[in-house]
Amino acid sequence: MMNQYETVFIATPVLSEAQVKETVKKFRDIVTENGGEMIHEEDWGMKKLAYPIQKKSTGFYHLFEFKANPEFIDKLEIEFRRDEKIIRFMTVKLDKYAVEYSRKRRSVLKEKSEKEG
Repeated sequence: MMNQYETVFIATPVLSEAQVKETVKKFRDIVTENGGEMIHEEDWGMKKLAYPIQKKSTGFYHLFEFKANPEFIDKLEIEFRRDEKIIRFMTVKLDKYAVEYSRKRRSVLKEKSEKEG
């Protein structure tokens, strides 16, 4: 049975734009190669951290929303821990209310981008 998850991870600020994209692609591929299904992805860009992590005060934030088997999450989190480019990550299982909220949020974001474009 596949559950819906949301993962936010922070990449170290010393990376180039290409390195950030490469890291994001690596984790996107890990999700899809292990039978996961990407639903949504957001690049939040560089943001200031609430407190320093590894003597860094900023980081590149990225959000994945995906469906996967529960056993896969341990595997994904091990990959996050092994990658020195990732300074923090958090994965949350979405309940039916969070899934609905997320769906509404995506449609609002889509409407905003269509109005701007």
